[in-house]
Amino acid sequence: MTDTPPAASVEKFRDWRFGLFVHWGLYALPARHEWVKNRERLTDEDYQPYFDHFEPDLYDPAKWARAAREAGMKYAVLTTKHHEGFCLWDSQVSDYTVAKTAWGKDLVGPFVEACRAEGLGVGFYHSLIDWHHPEFPIDLMHPQRDDEEAIAKAAGRDVQVYADYLHAQTRELLTNYGPIDIMWFDFSYPGRNYPDGRDGHGKGRDDWRSVELMAMVRELQPDILINDRLDIPGDFVTPEQYQPDAPMERDGVPVLWEACQTLNGSWGYDRDNLDWKSPETLVKMLVDSVSKDGNLLLNVGPTGRGEFDPRALATLADIGEWMHLHERSIRGARPADYTAPVDCRFTQKGNRLYLHLFSWPMGHIHLQGLAGKVKYAQLLNDASEIKRVVSDPHQEAQNTTMGGVSSETLTLTLPIQRPNVLVPVIELFLN
Repeated sequence: MTDTPPAASVEKFRDWRFGLFVHWGLYALPARHEWVKNRERLTDEDYQPYFDHFEPDLYDPAKWARAAREAGMKYAVLTTKHHEGFCLWDSQVSDYTVAKTAWGKDLVGPFVEACRAEGLGVGFYHSLIDWHHPEFPIDLMHPQRDDEEAIAKAAGRDVQVYADYLHAQTRELLTNYGPIDIMWFDFSYPGRNYPDGRDGHGKGRDDWRSVELMAMVRELQPDILINDRLDIPGDFVTPEQYQPDAPMERDGVPVLWEACQTLNGSWGYDRDNLDWKSPETLVKMLVDSVSKDGNLLLNVGPTGRGEFDPRALATLADIGEWMHLHERSIRGARPADYTAPVDCRFTQKGNRLYLHLFSWPMGHIHLQGLAGKVKYAQLLNDASEIKRVVSDPHQEAQNTTMGGVSSETLTLTLPIQRPNVLVPVIELFLN
């Protein structure tokens, strides 16, 4: 066993570039954000009706996996347990599981099988936090943080008893479902205080016994990748709800990374949330991630009956239409050795350089440092030629004669009409 994952797992992850995140649990029933228990200070008793009425009768993970593959995704990560504590599999160390609901059937196994049938890598999200477990101490993140009576009753709770439970459940997940590609833990918050300065009893590596937990994960699944939220360094870092402005680093060294993003600002199904990102914005986020050597993990929150919202499916279909034509600028691509023009992004794969145009210029686009280095150029969506011009740097600008362009600059002549795709891409074949 080593502290680092196999290089093959790292390169596979970089080749995938685009994945599906699925946040699903009891919070799909209130449909008011996955942190509804926390936000509304709900007790276990308040939350019980969602357990009593959980009936995902339309759950068809084959449809989920197909929608992901058709969107151009190459892996999928499922919330096996979120902060609410509800488990989507028949855990042998808990009664707060899908097996104890009226539905009564494991949800994780069919998901894993469906992903594998579509050729998708498989990841498990697992919350380090648990607002239902009787030994999880009440802290500043807990729904009962303002309930003095509940705090008094919880005075004797032992987080190490909870940690035993956390480790046992992780062992179940990584033993019962065959090879798993990603373990996505969430989240640590050591040293966090209340706004008034009181100790918030935030939790981190000592509470989770993170070193021991990570060692167990590596022992059970030697090829797995582990994220960075155990309060110790992981295999990849996870910017959430923002796009980094440059390739990510840890202590000045480039690090594997994956931006996790929502369709509408909520991870769980949120019925009345209309803040949907456009497919164009999402494709730009994907391109931006790859141009900086990162992945994009895009989330869908299924309904309480187990279906993807029609708006989510429509968005995935639109992204899939773009990926159908432009996948080779994304899949297996890496950052380029050249600086892209303003409002553009470069990716590169071997001797092919991909120029993604976030806005469509009038007539021409100028590529510094590429004069004499490109033997052919075409629009990727239809393989139609784009003409190349290297101007005489000494010629004077007059009327339609272009002047003042460096001899190092390659100029592309563009059609006036922008291609009817979410983000146009020009494929440049380098010498």
